[in-house]
Amino acid sequence: MTRSLTCALGALLLAGCATTAQTGNDGAQAASVGDPYPSTYAPIASPPVLITGATVLTGTGTRLEGADVLLRDGKVAAIDAGLTAPADAVRVDGSGKWVTPGLIDIHSHLGVYPSPGARAHSDGNEATAPVTANVWAEHSVWPQDEGFLAALAGGITTLQVLPGSANLVGGRGVTLKNVPATTYQGMKFPGAPWGLKMACGENPKRVYGEKGGPSTRMGNVAGYRAAFIDAAEYRRKHESKGDGDDGKDDKRDLKLETLAGALDGDILVHIHCYRADEMATMIDLSKEFGFKIAAFHHGVEAYKIADLLAAEGICGALWADWWGFKMEAFDGIQENIALVDRPRNGCAIVHSDSEEGIQRLNQEAAKVMAHARQAGMAEITPEHAIRWLTANPAKAMGIADMTGTLEPGKMADVVLWNGNPFSVYAHAEQVYIDGARVYDRDDPSRQPESDFMLGQDAGQGRAGGVL
Repeated sequence: MTRSLTCALGALLLAGCATTAQTGNDGAQAASVGDPYPSTYAPIASPPVLITGATVLTGTGTRLEGADVLLRDGKVAAIDAGLTAPADAVRVDGSGKWVTPGLIDIHSHLGVYPSPGARAHSDGNEATAPVTANVWAEHSVWPQDEGFLAALAGGITTLQVLPGSANLVGGRGVTLKNVPATTYQGMKFPGAPWGLKMACGENPKRVYGEKGGPSTRMGNVAGYRAAFIDAAEYRRKHESKGDGDDGKDDKRDLKLETLAGALDGDILVHIHCYRADEMATMIDLSKEFGFKIAAFHHGVEAYKIADLLAAEGICGALWADWWGFKMEAFDGIQENIALVDRPRNGCAIVHSDSEEGIQRLNQEAAKVMAHARQAGMAEITPEHAIRWLTANPAKAMGIADMTGTLEPGKMADVVLWNGNPFSVYAHAEQVYIDGARVYDRDDPSRQPESDFMLGQDAGQGRAGGVL
């Protein structure tokens, strides 16, 4: 991207500084005091766009051949054959190409472990106490991370940035629109609820085994229980204010405030957890304290409890084939995602947890489709598999009413692919966010670079050739 275009995009993105995210108890940036760091994201002004004659995967399970997609005023306006374009519309020939919703990565550490990798950039784990629900990942996000733009070239339009997995409770995650911005608030997805990152298994007991504990899995569970007991008491005291309360307990506690938000359902719970038995224990924990688990992340043994996850309405945010790199990852299989997807109401998600994997989530999904076929499972169609990358992560992140599918009235987050996105030859040719063409593989002026990389020879042309 040229300096002039960078500045223009920055000005447009910061034009919404007066706007604030929604507050309240409806799942949109809800907490007891609202959002003191509200989104300033504003869609980039753009003309209407009509993509014609493409194969369209809507993300709802539907595949349309030779269809047109009209984007107008930042929204999906219509999907049908033979649409009429407004006079000022930009027409894009979609013949032989495929259109999908923008891809969503539910588990990313871009910005909190940014490139270039350096100790000075290690901001993802506040490994000072087993429970750090008081910290927010957004306060570590570095918008200049080149990884955001490499992900954009892979079709990623939205991502949830989470704290790392050192702690029992690592803190709040944040959902971002994948646009260039000077501040993280300029990327912050308006109206998206926060996520709460928890972790079970080896990581917390390894990190804290020599720091006073927990040092065992039973210590982990005792730690969660103690934290939620405190949060329930904190919530009870604050709910009773005005009923004869003397006001001595009115002081805010950032840790307990976040945990209470999870108990209320305003903050969505995402749990790093590998083993089937531990996921079942965490489900029991959620029932003991009355919170809902949105998704288990990594879950290499999720296939063993696929029916339980479906019955509980819990998504599995999983890798296509990572396994074996530690004991709790030993029993992974390459059909994991396909098996989690198979039950009625199953919710499977392909996630990255990687600054490289986020560039090719479509290829990771294609591997799952191939392994399921090799195992003799029923054929998984592109119109079904795209949900693993769009609709299902949107559901687990609490933003499905705004994005994740191509339906009239939803955000015009769209990817135009050179062919079937599940082909090894697939490339994202154009990426639209809220109807604005923010990436074009054939137009160097629409291949953004971060401010950090501008002027550095090593950075020239990076975004256009990352795949």
